[in-house]
Amino acid sequence: MSEKPVRIFIVDDHPLVREGLVGLVSQHPGLTVCGQAEDQASALAGIAKHAPDVAIVDLSLQTGSGLELIRTLRKQHPLVAVIVLSIHEDLAHVERALRAGASGYVNKRESTARIIEAVRQVRSGRMYVNPETLQRLAERSVGHAGPARDPADTLSKRERMVFRRLGEGWTTRQIASELNLSVKTVQTYRGHLKRKLSLPGASQLVREAVRAVESETRGPQPKPGRP
Repeated sequence: MSEKPVRIFIVDDHPLVREGLVGLVSQHPGLTVCGQAEDQASALAGIAKHAPDVAIVDLSLQTGSGLELIRTLRKQHPLVAVIVLSIHEDLAHVERALRAGASGYVNKRESTARIIEAVRQVRSGRMYVNPETLQRLAERSVGHAGPARDPADTLSKRERMVFRRLGEGWTTRQIASELNLSVKTVQTYRGHLKRKLSLPGASQLVREAVRAVESETRGPQPKPGRP
């Protein structure tokens, strides 16, 4: 049985850019454009209607903010992976986009192959930033060392989705159905979670996920002492 095509929604205030992306995507089997918009409001309406897998978003829109759109999508449509396609090359824009919830960042001066590579990467649950920018981000991080990073911060967007659902009591099969993944893929994500969070087994992973969800629901509270 053939896999469903990856559905892509394009948000850019330049018609020529949108048309170019539609033409680019149509050249690649397994990818299809399901809708497009030029501003934040029409993007939210279109994404709610068409339920894409991936949204390609420019930071500079006709009305509304690309960053605000990304934040809203993260809350309202967490299964939609967002790739920023922007003219901005500076690290500040890259970092702000990723913090807002983007899963990928591609500069408009890069080759079209990078866009397709980014789509395939974020669809598989990984983040995408081109190697040159990734190196610059790493150098900047080393040069501005701060407190030790929480291991949970290293999780990809899809890994966080699986982790949260484990904490809510979902089975592997239920998670696979909800996220449109195979059971084997969800099992792979569980393995990634155990490795990244330094957990020895499945029961410890589920316990940690439950604890995280309960903590998020309650908000910061003093921890009771152990008996």
